[in-house]
Amino acid sequence: MSISNSLSSVPARLTLLALFSATTFYCLYKSRRLRYLKLSLNPTPKPKPKIIFLSETGTSKTLALRLHRLLASNGVAFDVVDSRHYEPEDLPKETLIILVASTWQDGAPPAASRFFATWLAEAAADFRAGSLLLSSCRVAVFGVGSRAYGESFNAVAKGLATHLRELGAKEVVPLCEGDVDGDDLDKVFDRWCEKVLAVLKGGGVAECDDGDGGGALDYGVYSSSEEESDVESEIVDLEDIAGKAPSRRKTLASGEESNGKLSGRKEMVTPVIRANLVKQGYKIIGSHSGVKICRWTKAQLRGRGGCYKHSFYGIESHRCMEATPSLACANKCVFCWRHHTNPVGKSWQWEMDDPVEIVNSAIHLHTNMVKQMKGVPGVTLERLNEGLSPRHCALSLVGEPIMYPEINALVDELHKRRISTFLVTNAQFPEKIKSLKPITQLYVSVDAATKDSLKAIDRPLFGDFWERFIDSLTALREKHQRTVYRLTLVKGWNTEDVDAYSKLFSIGDPDFVEIKGVTYCGKSTTSKITMENVPWHTDVKAFSEALALKSQGEYEVACEHAHSCCILLAKTNKFKIDGRWYTWIDYEKFHDLVASGKTFDSRDYMTVTPSWAIYGSKESGFDPGQVRYRKERHHKSSHNQSG
Repeated sequence: MSISNSLSSVPARLTLLALFSATTFYCLYKSRRLRYLKLSLNPTPKPKPKIIFLSETGTSKTLALRLHRLLASNGVAFDVVDSRHYEPEDLPKETLIILVASTWQDGAPPAASRFFATWLAEAAADFRAGSLLLSSCRVAVFGVGSRAYGESFNAVAKGLATHLRELGAKEVVPLCEGDVDGDDLDKVFDRWCEKVLAVLKGGGVAECDDGDGGGALDYGVYSSSEEESDVESEIVDLEDIAGKAPSRRKTLASGEESNGKLSGRKEMVTPVIRANLVKQGYKIIGSHSGVKICRWTKAQLRGRGGCYKHSFYGIESHRCMEATPSLACANKCVFCWRHHTNPVGKSWQWEMDDPVEIVNSAIHLHTNMVKQMKGVPGVTLERLNEGLSPRHCALSLVGEPIMYPEINALVDELHKRRISTFLVTNAQFPEKIKSLKPITQLYVSVDAATKDSLKAIDRPLFGDFWERFIDSLTALREKHQRTVYRLTLVKGWNTEDVDAYSKLFSIGDPDFVEIKGVTYCGKSTTSKITMENVPWHTDVKAFSEALALKSQGEYEVACEHAHSCCILLAKTNKFKIDGRWYTWIDYEKFHDLVASGKTFDSRDYMTVTPSWAIYGSKESGFDPGQVRYRKERHHKSSHNQSG
């Protein structure tokens, strides 16, 4: 009986157990459902999107605040955070961050932001972090740097972008790099900001090429070598583009369409050439002229010293405009600053713009570039206002200014505005030199002393280039105003010809001889120049002293500007009076002499040279009224350039 009773109770127990289990499951289900509903109704708030800046001098901070204002005005809320106050361990919690990062000396981050940058680099290298640490975070990075640092240009921004991607973050807009030494930093940043805004409001991911003309250039990642390679792939000379260039827009002199008929003249600057020059920072004027702000203009605006012309001739670098009325040239020099992205030709065969309009546009564009220096550290209101009234014009830039048929009218227009003129010609147009009106200072490029070496270095288009060169030097001798031979030393190319150079002195009888080490402008398929061809300042000094010695006292070493690796020889019987040098220019006296219409010569507007500019001075040509700012550069090769 007891066994039977116990067996009969088993179903009851199983029923009771099943009922209890179902009840438990239902309670647990309801509990989890209620918790889920609570979480859905009251989710954990997402962190507010952030703009994080890494700044040393305030430039990145200023840009970050500008982006913040743009986003806020369009209803997109962000917090602006200084990286030194941000805890990088909070990055995995973020869903959207924008970084504006500056690169400091030697590719290092700003001192106050070093912990942030180091943490991110170490996290990316730590296998324990993994590639999903920031998988729920969207990012965008803008870099602020200086191309003067070469390979370390924007190294911090590049590193941050790389580390963020390695940790799983999704780039919504590709890295964009800004150059503080360029003249379009604000424009590049503003275009990038517009791209960021469009993506945020649209919720997508930006492509590098957005079809608005900016493309990968504005939003992609470029190293120095990549940028040069991109330029070289589009290099076009006028003599090479027959039948290959994009169709040109033909216009009448008034600028109106001519119903398909050609005006008889072509534009010098084709779309491809224009794109190349604009990319390099040129402001194109009309159809054949250009203007570009010089780094020395920006340096003296910041109180960091002027160029060698400031030391040698008293020019105010922050009031100097660098322009040319002809972007075309008759040579393809191996050391060309622009790697031959400008057009070439033997004679003027293009449309021609009015000289007054060229001067007006040049001043307008130049002053706009100067205005962009407002707020840059070191720029005072006084110097900025002075810079907005240019008093000097360097007619050199790129190309051959003397080719422009109305060069005399253009020079007259500059002098009417009491703007001095420093014109450089490449010694291939002797007749133009003869007909040239008085110039404040007229230069002839003497890039080599023998026919073979001149052909190798200048690569002239003219077959009779050597005869033209000699005739140009001869024409220089007949000018009454200040004349200069400009020698650019290229180590291994033209630094062994001291005797040959000295023989050229008697042909042109120049007032001065400027001797400067070549500037290395990056690798190029059009040039074999490397850093090994850049002479040290001691090399330039030794060459200059040897050349002065060969002149047997006719010329002496007068001034130097070590910062530019440049030396000045001056004619002793003209510019050395009672043991003092008078290489500087009385600019007001020059303009008065021009206005008088009377004949005058270089002695009539010279003035005394300050002691700090004299060769051998302790300042080595650096104005003691300025503050020397030294950048530490570490080249991969053992050859470090002095100055």
